Amino acid sequence: MKRILPGMILGLLSLTAAAQSPNDIVSEAVDLLDEALKDRKEELAADKDTLYAVIDEILLPRFDREFAAKQVLRSHWRSADAEQRERFVNAFYQTLVRKYAEGALEFDQSRIEIHPFRGDLSKNYVKVKTTVRLDDGTKVPVDYDLRKVDSGWMIFNVNIEGISYVRTYSTEMNAEIQRSSLDAVIERLESEASGVAADE
Repeated sequence: MKRILPGMILGLLSLTAAAQSPNDIVSEAVDLLDEALKDRKEELAADKDTLYAVIDEILLPRFDREFAAKQVLRSHWRSADAEQRERFVNAFYQTLVRKYAEGALEFDQSRIEIHPFRGDLSKNYVKVKTTVRLDDGTKVPVDYDLRKVDSGWMIFNVNIEGISYVRTYSTEMNAEIQRSSLDAVIERLESEASGVAADE
């Protein structure tokens, strides 16, 4: 998988879903993140807590945290109890916020091309196709999976060059759970989200 600036990905996850088409969400989201970071990149680079808060404010209402977590855990979700599910949803989401926050400082909306929507809006799941131009001029396909919910459309997955983030996380975490336990994985994610090394 080629390296995509995380901020570019995050920028496409960040606009209110209600009463908008999937492409509207993506198109307007680019402007939203650009406005949030405008003239603040140096400030936010020096203040990680504020950076995380900015990203969280943009991402939280637009990202289907529980559905994404359920897709990652798969069979382990069914066997998990209510507390484990809640802890995993929160820890997984917070690690994603931190993973993409610093990359957001490199966000450049001029590098993103949003393609005309060719999906079926009567379906519950659709894909928005985009292309991201890297520093060397290479154009990489980045597609977003959205799910229809009561409030509209919400993002739950990103595919880079056909490689699904949800599927990748699912494979990695399933292997980790098999080696240790779901509780151990949750604790690791919580440690990463809090900025504390898992072995400390």
